[in-house]
Amino acid sequence: MDGYPAGSLDHNVPILFVSGLSSTSTKSALTDPVLREQGALVRSELPPIESREAKIILRCIREKDATNLPWNSRDTSRRYKFKIRTIGREFLLPPRRACLPENFEEPLSPPVLHSPFSPLSPGSSLYPDGLIDTRWLQKHQELIPSICLSFYSLTSDPTLATLHDNQLKTDINAVKNAIAQSGHKCRFVVVILSDQSPSSVGQFQERLENIKRSTGLDPKTSLFVLPTQRTETDLETAVDSVLTAVFDQAVEYYRDLGRHSRKKKSRGFAPQPTIPPTTGTSHTLSLQGWNVRYDFKTAIFAEFRQEIDVALRSYEQAYETLLGADVLEVIPGWSPRFNDARLLADVIAIRVLKCLLWMGQSTAAVRRWQIHHDRIFDLVDRRGHGTQNYGWKAWEARWSTVMANLIEKVQLPELEPSTILPYHLPEKNLSAERLQPWELLHHQGYWYRVAARHLSNRRKLAMTIPEDDRKPPDASAPSKPNKAYGYDTYMCPEPHEEYPLVGTGVNHSQLIFDHLMLARGEFQKRHQNRTSAELALECCKELERMREWRQIMDILTPLWRTMSFRTEGWWDIMEAVSWTLRGAAVEVGQKDLIVAIDWELLNRGFSRRPGWHYDITKSLDGVAVDDQPVINIDDEHITSFLEASFVFKNDEGKAGQSCPAQLSITSYSFPDAAPVILAAIEIEFEGSLRTIRLNHQATNSQKPNSSKLQVTRVNLVEAETSDDADSDDASQNSSQTTTIILEGTDDLTLLPGQTRVFEMDIPLREPGEANASSIQVSVAPKSFIFNYTMSIRETNSVGLWYSQSSTRKRITRTNPHKIKVLPRPPKMEVKLVNMLEQYYASEIIRLELEILNEEDADAHTKLDVALYGQNVPSYRVQVGDGGEKSSTAGAEESRLDGIPVGTIPNSESVKTTITINPVNGPVVFDLMVKVRYHLVSDPGTPIIQQETYHLNIANPFEASYDLFPRLHSEWPNYFDSEDIQDLSEGEELPRRPRGLAQKWALATRYASFAHEDLAILDLDVNILSTQGGVVCKTSKGQTTAGDGAVISPKTIEEAQFELIAQKLELDDRSPATADLAFIIKWRRLTSSEEVVNTTTLPLPRFFVTSSEPRVLAGVSYYSPPDSSSSSHSDPEPQLLFFDITIENPSSHFLTFGLMMEPSDEFAFSGAKTTTLNVLPVARRSVTYRLLPLVRGTWIRPTLVVRDKYFQKVLKIIPTEGMKSDRDGVLVWVPPPEDEADGESDESGEEESGGA
Repeated sequence: MDGYPAGSLDHNVPILFVSGLSSTSTKSALTDPVLREQGALVRSELPPIESREAKIILRCIREKDATNLPWNSRDTSRRYKFKIRTIGREFLLPPRRACLPENFEEPLSPPVLHSPFSPLSPGSSLYPDGLIDTRWLQKHQELIPSICLSFYSLTSDPTLATLHDNQLKTDINAVKNAIAQSGHKCRFVVVILSDQSPSSVGQFQERLENIKRSTGLDPKTSLFVLPTQRTETDLETAVDSVLTAVFDQAVEYYRDLGRHSRKKKSRGFAPQPTIPPTTGTSHTLSLQGWNVRYDFKTAIFAEFRQEIDVALRSYEQAYETLLGADVLEVIPGWSPRFNDARLLADVIAIRVLKCLLWMGQSTAAVRRWQIHHDRIFDLVDRRGHGTQNYGWKAWEARWSTVMANLIEKVQLPELEPSTILPYHLPEKNLSAERLQPWELLHHQGYWYRVAARHLSNRRKLAMTIPEDDRKPPDASAPSKPNKAYGYDTYMCPEPHEEYPLVGTGVNHSQLIFDHLMLARGEFQKRHQNRTSAELALECCKELERMREWRQIMDILTPLWRTMSFRTEGWWDIMEAVSWTLRGAAVEVGQKDLIVAIDWELLNRGFSRRPGWHYDITKSLDGVAVDDQPVINIDDEHITSFLEASFVFKNDEGKAGQSCPAQLSITSYSFPDAAPVILAAIEIEFEGSLRTIRLNHQATNSQKPNSSKLQVTRVNLVEAETSDDADSDDASQNSSQTTTIILEGTDDLTLLPGQTRVFEMDIPLREPGEANASSIQVSVAPKSFIFNYTMSIRETNSVGLWYSQSSTRKRITRTNPHKIKVLPRPPKMEVKLVNMLEQYYASEIIRLELEILNEEDADAHTKLDVALYGQNVPSYRVQVGDGGEKSSTAGAEESRLDGIPVGTIPNSESVKTTITINPVNGPVVFDLMVKVRYHLVSDPGTPIIQQETYHLNIANPFEASYDLFPRLHSEWPNYFDSEDIQDLSEGEELPRRPRGLAQKWALATRYASFAHEDLAILDLDVNILSTQGGVVCKTSKGQTTAGDGAVISPKTIEEAQFELIAQKLELDDRSPATADLAFIIKWRRLTSSEEVVNTTTLPLPRFFVTSSEPRVLAGVSYYSPPDSSSSSHSDPEPQLLFFDITIENPSSHFLTFGLMMEPSDEFAFSGAKTTTLNVLPVARRSVTYRLLPLVRGTWIRPTLVVRDKYFQKVLKIIPTEGMKSDRDGVLVWVPPPEDEADGESDESGEEESGGA
């Protein structure tokens, strides 16, 4: 829209003049010196406000400027829209009435003066029959504000208050009167700034009332008071409120103007000019012309009010009247007013399009665009200079650009690049219609491309201008008719400026290029890559005309490298891009591009260019070459006239053998192209195969009439090559590494249409998968070195195997470029000797490994050992008598790689010892032993022998545990002086436990799960940890085995231990626990006596002290001394002492009731019912004497112990020589014949029980 007059297409928002906040002002838009002289100057004599708050207010107002907002209604957060213009303390309003021209004789009646912008004024450019121009739009867009917002300050100094208030009132009235005298109806609004806070501004209320009365300003609409002592956020809110209030007045101002225009239209007659026209055929503007003017004004004022629907109706009325039979149709085509009317029609049509897009009617806008195009086409074709000239094409290009500019201004969210939509969906009311594709609103790239095509046609038509018309008009012969009148020069230059004989004229190529680049950018944003590539090529065609070679390179090089047309087969597009880019590359000297493009254009799939050499060695002829460049490119970027494949004859092979393979290369170059002489062919492999390089060796075998298929056998030999053979730097040469490749030689000349097959035997070395990955061909004439790499990809197609007799055989497997190299069968035997049947936890495992060389030659050997499992321990490996190598423990594996074994002679062996450190529990390991070796006679072929052994490590023992309470003889005493510790100054004594002690018997029953007899060396119980402030001690019982005892498989043994737990503090009542471990030290019977294996079996956590009272029962036996008079048949009755001990570890005084029930099994002596008082932290015992009436059985003393306070029956806990069941405790009464033995067996219990 830049081609139209400034301001003619701008979006209209109310203009706001801001006065008094800055000493600087924007330059006045009233540039006409006559109008400036006649204009009304509005000036304020008070200085502007320069405070910090004033600057903040000015910044807030400027931020609200709506000049550059998008042309849409989506920003609903703004309650107002203003075009902000900052002035100082004065501004100039245009004159309301025009003056009479000079030397004009006034008539008898005074003439009626009109606006200087009206066609009724003689001094106007529209006089006498013009419609309307942009000067009228400029008047309302730049010169006359809807609101003049003037800021003043209110002093708070009481001594200056009266003086300043009078000056303020005088200045306000002066400005108000000046605006009124100018004749314009713009609103004057005053804002008084006070340096007080909003809460304290009430003290100036009387002064403000005086100002209001003296100035006649309405405090609701024209006079605002703004206290500035507030936060910046509050100040912005206050400014926003003022602008919201004055916006309503601005809307009302434009509503009055619109009402005035409609009123003048309703009069129904054309006004008369100030002076009637008297020259030639001049006539005044018709009534229909005035209606166009009134409707246009009404639409503009509605647009100022943001009433877009009202503006649209008025624009449509003005447009239809303008193109009707009474306005544009009656203007001659040769008249300048014809082009003025066309311009007005364009402006109205563009504003109609803007209104439609504003309201979201995209399809209606496209239709309206096409309607205007068709109507102007018809008008120009009938009444103008026709449409087959450059001027019409210039207008068509501009009309397409207008739509693109409108889309950018409106910013439709549906056409944003992020949506990737090429067009806007139609309106809902049109969705049911059958719409054509061009009736949908496409993004702006589409319109820029259409404009570029019209510009191209404009250039074609401009180039057809005759030479006589391209000459500038002769100023010396003004009488000669100007031939430019025969051309449509609407908004475009005349023929001698469009396409002059001398000079450049209009740069059509630059115009086309600019539009194409704009279109390409939009298509690229939406990922429309094909159209973008097409536009890029068109851009470069224009750049060729301008000889902008570097820009062609920048545009086409990325496209040429990555364009998808290669894979899609668009050969004509590829060819056009390549030839254009090559021409630019030659001009710039881009050697790599020139050679690469020539290499691609050798393919006969392209069209042949007449006169082109099609010889790759001549690519750089005519290009300055300082040195021999090395050019590397692959088939990912360009296609080639060469097609290569690599085939293995067999899909499998064994290491140490060789496999036949064929490399075939076919040329698809033009039949008359020069033969291609390849300097080298290099085949790269993935896997264990070595690189193959075929070098060129010229022979006379290749002639122009040679066979189309030629099979050659090539012998490969090993050769060394460095990584950087071309480097001349000594430092680099010193660090080069050499690699071994396979080399062969042959004549590598390739004729057009010929297939060359190179057959070779490839030695297989290491086992594994291998495949040919790429084939690189090199061309090396004197001017450059070119390397082209072709990747070999996986396909489902079968390969071909060629023979010397020119026959072909299909290889039916897929991916014939792959081969599986099987390992060479190893003859190295690996075995474990003297392996035990079972290995156990907690013992060191020693494995003897024997490596026997059964190969025909000596073998250089290395050993890999890996142990897999869970929580793998470390291990050591010793080869022969050499040193040991140790591994580290791992979570899942532990390995040692590359252990040197040395050279094992033929038929000899080497022994290796693997020592695995003990593990704590049962586990399963996999021991992997890998022997890697190569024969001395064939060092290039590695051989592997691997064995895996399963190690199941079991626990040698399992155990169960029981913890029985016992009565501890020691009990703390409050009055024991030995418990008192004398702490001297600076001396620390070890802490001795002083709390309650409880005794326990730990019975362990352990079983052997080994497959053989084991020697038990020692049994013990370790205290791992305690909880609850307790100290524990353990000791072995009398029945504990050990010291070389032998336990057989699946045999259960028992061991007794004593455990004494004592609290550290006497007042600590909390329960305590202990974590214990059962320790078994053992060895195999076949092991040496120095070997000691330790198995640790963790015990469950036991409670070893309690804070609750407990009742312990004990028994002891008494018999009278042996008497000779006693007969064996009448033994003496045995007396039992039944002891009840009640422990009270609490800090409470407890009372217990005891009741012994009689029984048929025994008689007892003691209180049948008694009460026992137990002090805190004390214990008491009661003894009953029992006389059994039965022998050789268990008797049940039925004793009930009840807590008197809680009425709770306490459980009686048995100790040594007793047991319990669900009903209570049981006491054993020995039989008569076993009485003596029973007494001896239980003597220990009687001692520990304490009779």
